[in-house]
Amino acid sequence: MKVFNGKQAANDYMSAHTLAFSTPELTLMRFSFWLGDMVPDPEQKEESIPRLYTYVEEKDYAPVEIIDDEKYVPTGAVLGSSMYGSANAESSGEEQFCSECGAKNSATAKFCRECGVNLS
Repeated sequence: MKVFNGKQAANDYMSAHTLAFSTPELTLMRFSFWLGDMVPDPEQKEESIPRLYTYVEEKDYAPVEIIDDEKYVPTGAVLGSSMYGSANAESSGEEQFCSECGAKNSATAKFCRECGVNLS
């Protein structure tokens, strides 16, 4: 995948230009014109390309896991809260079963540990 290294481009621009009396709008406008300047192509010296292309890099990113917002999958990270009941085994023996998936939950749980259904 090709990506634009904007941080390196901005650092190169800021280190080479004085911005003592510039407003942010003027700085941004000058930066965008600087990126558009035609410069010699590093690979083919006789060709010219916009400076922007010299900051485009090839990156290999790992695939990103798609999060499905339609489905709730509990991670167990909040088992210590009273929302899912106690993470510790309760000695009272009281428990409730989820009407959706049939999983055992503590008597104080408001949501099922397995499927996230509201138990109230």
